[in-house]
Amino acid sequence: MFRTIPQERLPHGPLKDLPCLSENLEGSVFRPLKSKWKRRPSCDGGLDTENTPHELIQQWSPPHKKPVISVKGKENEENVFVLGRRPRKRKESSGGLCWDSLPDELLLGILSRLSLQDLLRTSRVCKRWHRLAFDESLWQSVDLVGKAQLDGELGQVLSAGVLRLRCPHTCIGQPAFKSTKQLRVQHMDLSSCTVETSVLEQIVSRCRHLYNISLEGLVLSDNIIRCLGQNTELVQLNLCGCSGFSPESLAEMLKSCNRLEEVNVSWCDFSSVHVQAISSNIHSSVTQLNISGYRQNLTIEDVKAIVERCPNLTNLDLSDSVLLTTDSLPVLQQLSSLRHLGLSRCYQIHPASLIDVEKCQNLQTLDVFGLIQESYLPILCKGLPHIQINTQPFSTVARPTAATRKDRTLWGMHCRLQYKH
Repeated sequence: MFRTIPQERLPHGPLKDLPCLSENLEGSVFRPLKSKWKRRPSCDGGLDTENTPHELIQQWSPPHKKPVISVKGKENEENVFVLGRRPRKRKESSGGLCWDSLPDELLLGILSRLSLQDLLRTSRVCKRWHRLAFDESLWQSVDLVGKAQLDGELGQVLSAGVLRLRCPHTCIGQPAFKSTKQLRVQHMDLSSCTVETSVLEQIVSRCRHLYNISLEGLVLSDNIIRCLGQNTELVQLNLCGCSGFSPESLAEMLKSCNRLEEVNVSWCDFSSVHVQAISSNIHSSVTQLNISGYRQNLTIEDVKAIVERCPNLTNLDLSDSVLLTTDSLPVLQQLSSLRHLGLSRCYQIHPASLIDVEKCQNLQTLDVFGLIQESYLPILCKGLPHIQINTQPFSTVARPTAATRKDRTLWGMHCRLQYKH
């Protein structure tokens, strides 16, 4: 019943030569037999896979990355670790530039075109934009006119490195400085602000580079005046209507500031000692001086001292000094460079003697408001044909913005950043 198979027809001898499951198999249960016999075609050289859609599997499957084999260290000689990495996604170009890729210099150029409000808004975008938004190059000049209340904002603006600050008629609270370092401000207008003396002292004590400052109408202190004296580069000083400091501190400040050119100390709460401190210590560099409003405290001796110490005066306002008489006119004629003279309401000077001011060769304007009657004004104008009479009702000496101008200039300079309602 059983048919005997010849020995030579067996593929590899006896059955005991067939591989077993314990051997290293490559992808199939049995290792392929080496024979000259024809075998059924196989996709992977293993079992019969005619019903397996290998082509579709390979088409739909993602490409496999060759694993990286790492064997490092003696303890890992017998262990093989395979490191698999996910393929990185390529960044698709969006066709435009990313803000983060722009250098700081280019971003600063863009931010320099923004208004004050827009600049403050951009500072809230991210840390980098906050740092760039408060770069010193963007805060060269700031005009806060119209901002009714300034508290921590003022300290932040000054700490940002502002060079020109204009904020008159403002209520100033605590500036909340975060450090005691010196400020970079050079031109500052705080005229007629509502501010406590201690707060003003915090601001002025940090200033060492002032060129122009206006504290018109404020209550000061001896310490504030001494701090002003530490600004040796000071050129224009407006203390019109100020009070609260002694003649000694005033004299000390005038001695220290030897580059002053314009000084306005009119209508301050001065005694005769204060006036003498000015006339005895004012520097010869001063070319414009307003010392009006001292009725019984300014004498002819003070005028002589001023003319002697400041021979290069071009603008001198002595208005509202009732002790000045006609004898003061020959003293004023010594000022060869004088172009403007204010003698308004100096009632002891006789109107007829005003013809003598013609001897001031370079005199161009003369203010005598309240000194002569309107009917006599044409006669005076005829006697002084080369001099304009009563053309400046308000003094411009050391004032940051002339009363006749409606622009927002600061000693002739414009501020780039302006507060808008």
